[in-house]
Amino acid sequence: MFPDWLFIALLIAINSFYVAAEFGAVSVRRSKIRQLADNGGALAIRLLPIVTDPVRLDRYVAACQIGITWSSLVVGAYSQAFLAPAATPVIQAWSGWSPAAAQSAAIGVTLVVMTTFQVVLGELIPKSLALQYPTRVALYTLPLMQISLVVYAWFLHVLNGSGLAILRLLGFSQVGHAHIHSPEEIELLIAESHKGGLLEPEEHGRLRRAVRLVARPVRQLMVPRSHVVSIDVHSTPETLASTLRSVRYTRLPVKENSPDNIVGLLHSKDVVAFYLEHNRLPWPAEVMKPLVTIPGGVKADRLLSLFQERRTHQAAVVDEFSVVGLVTLGDFINELLGTDTDSVRGAQPPVLLPDGRVRLSGLMRVDETTRWTGVHLESEADTLGGHITYALGRIPEAGETVSIGLMEVQVESVAGNRVVSVTVRPVPSAAEKPDG
Repeated sequence: MFPDWLFIALLIAINSFYVAAEFGAVSVRRSKIRQLADNGGALAIRLLPIVTDPVRLDRYVAACQIGITWSSLVVGAYSQAFLAPAATPVIQAWSGWSPAAAQSAAIGVTLVVMTTFQVVLGELIPKSLALQYPTRVALYTLPLMQISLVVYAWFLHVLNGSGLAILRLLGFSQVGHAHIHSPEEIELLIAESHKGGLLEPEEHGRLRRAVRLVARPVRQLMVPRSHVVSIDVHSTPETLASTLRSVRYTRLPVKENSPDNIVGLLHSKDVVAFYLEHNRLPWPAEVMKPLVTIPGGVKADRLLSLFQERRTHQAAVVDEFSVVGLVTLGDFINELLGTDTDSVRGAQPPVLLPDGRVRLSGLMRVDETTRWTGVHLESEADTLGGHITYALGRIPEAGETVSIGLMEVQVESVAGNRVVSVTVRPVPSAAEKPDG
């Protein structure tokens, strides 16, 4: 006769197989399977259509759930039917209880013991192995899973159809097991990969910046209008040439009477080409091209798509009423590579003063001030100077000391309606200290 314990061990093994197959298929990287398939891996070629198709992956996971469910139920039923009666005389002889009490105790002990074995051997261990080695597990479990898909085909059709009908009845749409991660989850995966030694510090930093960058609004990348070098459309050719010689930029926005009214963009190479062709310097209107505009609240990933679609490297950033700044492909790349973007925007770098305070530029981005001040600022303004002006409801005066939240800020200099520089004493309890 087939030993009871051997039959139960077989059922737990079947359960562990389906658990491993499910977690392996869901957690495996599609790029890795595609790479193996491109190299001719037979199992990878068969697995790739499953993990890349949410509908097929959903059926695959459903087949795993069927296997897990029936093997768990059979283990429980078989244990109570055969193991509990066998344990009843032993418990009765050991405890001296009545047959009914001994039988109840045997059922309870059998349930606890089998649940422990089922959870540890049939759930936790295979899940852990599948999460550590998802590629191997997904590939090695595939052949038997394809057999299971054929055997359970009719049942899967009934279950999926019933589940979809219930979801529709409740007003929900069907959700497949697609490999979709939020930016926060991606950043967590990057951090875990760095801790595990899979990413060098430079790679880790670059990937983190890339994930955060795509979610940032364009206005945090732009050069403010007050620092944009532009030329009037009515400027003489001589003025145009003089301006190009005096600045380090190859592209200049063209305004008409007011910085708010940007009418185009000119490139120094077009000026040179015009001169070579016509033997004279051009007027700005003769060489300028249309300048793309983009709302300041648009995310940076859309900015990159816009540059690609319009074949341009520069765009004017606008709010509801006017142009507020200029953003270039270089600004995007500087953010991605971790370049000192505040200096690119015209902001002076932070300076630690002998008395423990730190001098910050009014043009420093609000989100960059935390590491220097120890205070996280939530603001509708993009720059530190703008935040101070917004918090006060007026333009501060040079030498004025104001309290912004937990910070004591002294305004060092003001130019027109813009805060140029301030000094701040960092909050001692800051989690992030200035690294000087």
